[in-house]
Amino acid sequence: MNTEILGIVLMYVAVLVMAIPLGRYMGKVFSNEKTWLDSLFSPIDKIFFKLSGINPAKEMNWKQHLVALLTINLFWFLLSMFVLTNMSWLPLNPDANPSMSGDLAFNTAVSFVTNTNLQHYSGETGLSYLGQLTLMLWQFISAGCGIAIAAVVFFAMKERTTDKLGNFYFLFVRSCTRILFPIALVIATLLVFNGTPMTFEGKDTITNLQGDTVQVSRGPVAAFVAIKQLGTNGGGFYGPNSTHPLENPSYFTNIVETISIFLIPMAMIFSLGYVLKRKKLAWMIYGVMTIGFLLLVIPTVINEMNGNPAIAKMGIAQPFGSMEGKEVRFGPAASAYWAINTTVTSNGSVNAMHDSLTPLSGMNALLGMMVNCFYGGVGVGFLNFYIFIILAVFISGLMVGRTPEFLGKKIEAREMKIAMIIALLHPLLILTGTAIASHLYAHNPIAYAGWLNNPGHHGFTEMLYEFTSASANNGSGFEGLGDNTPFWNISCGIVMLLARYLPIVGPVAIAGSLAAKKYIPESAGTLKTDTSTFGLMVFAVIAIVAALSFFPALTLGPIAEYFSIH
Repeated sequence: MNTEILGIVLMYVAVLVMAIPLGRYMGKVFSNEKTWLDSLFSPIDKIFFKLSGINPAKEMNWKQHLVALLTINLFWFLLSMFVLTNMSWLPLNPDANPSMSGDLAFNTAVSFVTNTNLQHYSGETGLSYLGQLTLMLWQFISAGCGIAIAAVVFFAMKERTTDKLGNFYFLFVRSCTRILFPIALVIATLLVFNGTPMTFEGKDTITNLQGDTVQVSRGPVAAFVAIKQLGTNGGGFYGPNSTHPLENPSYFTNIVETISIFLIPMAMIFSLGYVLKRKKLAWMIYGVMTIGFLLLVIPTVINEMNGNPAIAKMGIAQPFGSMEGKEVRFGPAASAYWAINTTVTSNGSVNAMHDSLTPLSGMNALLGMMVNCFYGGVGVGFLNFYIFIILAVFISGLMVGRTPEFLGKKIEAREMKIAMIIALLHPLLILTGTAIASHLYAHNPIAYAGWLNNPGHHGFTEMLYEFTSASANNGSGFEGLGDNTPFWNISCGIVMLLARYLPIVGPVAIAGSLAAKKYIPESAGTLKTDTSTFGLMVFAVIAIVAALSFFPALTLGPIAEYFSIH
């Protein structure tokens, strides 16, 4: 037990130790300062810009940045739809897997375009290698878009008045070539040398220890897994995701993948401090996020290591904790730690089945997605946190009787309206979707019987989790839900689209609006936003919004289930 806890501590410390210098390096990449990888990647960057006819030195305003991002996303969405609906006759399909139906292809393409990676299919049987490679490319593109648009907001937060906020294509290409690709290459290499396949050959026939002959799916798994974790994508090459022994063969690969999930989201915070030259602000943001993370991860680890009370009532000993739905090579502690890592960062990969978590552990995983800003996804996690900063500044200004200011810019009605719309959008999408699904099931349980393997409190949680995962751009699931149906494919696809792009448009619009305003130097009466006091204010705003929005739904699901088994 002590060894398991030590493993968790070492994984977190390793991420922090690497995230601080990586954040500084990323700040230099965004600011176009000289880095040690320039000699290798500058010629590659130039090729991309020359072929595309893009001038990376041309400055854009915030609206032009958004147009560029949405254009890239639309193009790759259409290409993904074509590949997914025509895989059966396209090349790189040694196992002769079929093409996807229209509704499933729509859900899958939207899922990977939006960095959600919600999967209503099993990868080894539902995709050809061309389909897997197309989605793997999307895991670079969606992550690169998130990092680039966060960098735009960083530039907008600088202490000057301007409407020119860099060049999106420049930031996007450099995010992919200077940050994502080099680190993904290292991770993929570590995975290959530790048992993860990397081949274009089809299924292999093996004889297992029982003497049975089985077909084992292979493919370019290591490359796929590396970017799935690093870009907070989470899409699994295999159906069981990182519980599969070929995606995550050992405790060492589990350490590598867990660190990969957290690395860039945490580094983005320190990158902000470097770009703005405000290290105290970065540490304040890190502190708030870390407090929220620890409040979720500590009770989850304790719950899973203590075992399941329903099993204990049967007189069955649980010396290793709650092992239902978990891999023995990882254990309950590392599985619980991963569950919170993957839900607070909008990664969505799993190394244990979340459907088998004890009720309050499942609630904590839900809360990580409902809050959606404790580290968060690459780039976009900070944008969600930025909304709460704006709300906290406004409320604090009202409390002390001063015009709200953030980094020398006045926050006025326009910014607050946008911030409130974005803050309320997340619970609106989750609760509306869950309400519609609950109504349909409750009024016609025979027609929708295939949806839920676990009716009652747990079944409600499964539906709540699915829409929460879609809205948080997470992608994990309570897999007791039968979700490959037109209703779930289309409704979750719509939620993913709205929940990805509106929370990008809102913060960028606020940042662009503030950047164009006159800069007001700090004075004795200026609200300090890099202090622990303001950090507590931000945390309080996050807690109040989450509690008021989601507590009733959580009461009907995991909390009611908790009391039903005690």
